[in-house]
Amino acid sequence: MAKARASFGTTYVAPDDRPIEDVWKEYKKTYSEDLRNRLMERYLQLVKCNAERIHTKLPDEVDVDDLMSAGVFGLMDAIASFDLERGVKFETYCSPRIRGAILDQLRAMDWVPRLVRSRSSQVDQARKSLQMQLGRKPTDDEIATKLKVNPEEFAKIRRDAGTVGVVSLNRKWYETDSNKDVREIDVLEDRKQVNPFSVVQRHDLKDLITKGLSRAERLIVILYYYEQMTMKEIGMTLDLSESRVSQMHSSILARLKAKLQHRSKELEEEVE
Repeated sequence: MAKARASFGTTYVAPDDRPIEDVWKEYKKTYSEDLRNRLMERYLQLVKCNAERIHTKLPDEVDVDDLMSAGVFGLMDAIASFDLERGVKFETYCSPRIRGAILDQLRAMDWVPRLVRSRSSQVDQARKSLQMQLGRKPTDDEIATKLKVNPEEFAKIRRDAGTVGVVSLNRKWYETDSNKDVREIDVLEDRKQVNPFSVVQRHDLKDLITKGLSRAERLIVILYYYEQMTMKEIGMTLDLSESRVSQMHSSILARLKAKLQHRSKELEEEVE
């Protein structure tokens, strides 16, 4: 009998001209590890086919090799439990087990409950169906009616459907004209990053607006436009009435408008 020289994955199996039926019969008698490895090598292509078929429906960050690794365990289980007496082809018996092992691995990688995924899918299907029927985007109430749930239950389904998922930063975003892939990490916005140009521009604009104003007028502009305070809050801060703050604010805008118009004319004259 030919010998396997290593464990599965790096196994070398010497050529064997015996029909596969004979290998199966001997394996079921001895449950030899060498014969099991020979059978796995024979049917490994089934694992690859199932893994690649499932991979086409998954995001790019899922590695097909990981799916194949899970499928190998399904193949091992199928070989161990296959009954020769049933007269069923092993390929027919094996494929569902391989596929099941791969799907089990995918579920283990996903912390979102299956019920949540199912409900999210139902919402999407209802939305698409109503959009086709109505010719417009359906409202939440219409979707809830379609699903036969009350507004509170529908709101809960929407919250659950918004559960955070995992996205690889190496995931392809789009392909440029030069056939260069743009990845998620290339377009990800860093909200903690401060744009120096924006900071300087904002500072210069603030100086331009407040130049020539009194202390009280400067505070009104800064508190209203930069601190988002109301006229009443500004009045309480400066010990002024709300109407007085509003009056001063209107005067500031009129003077600022005149200043900007004058500056615009100067720039036009410089260009000419």
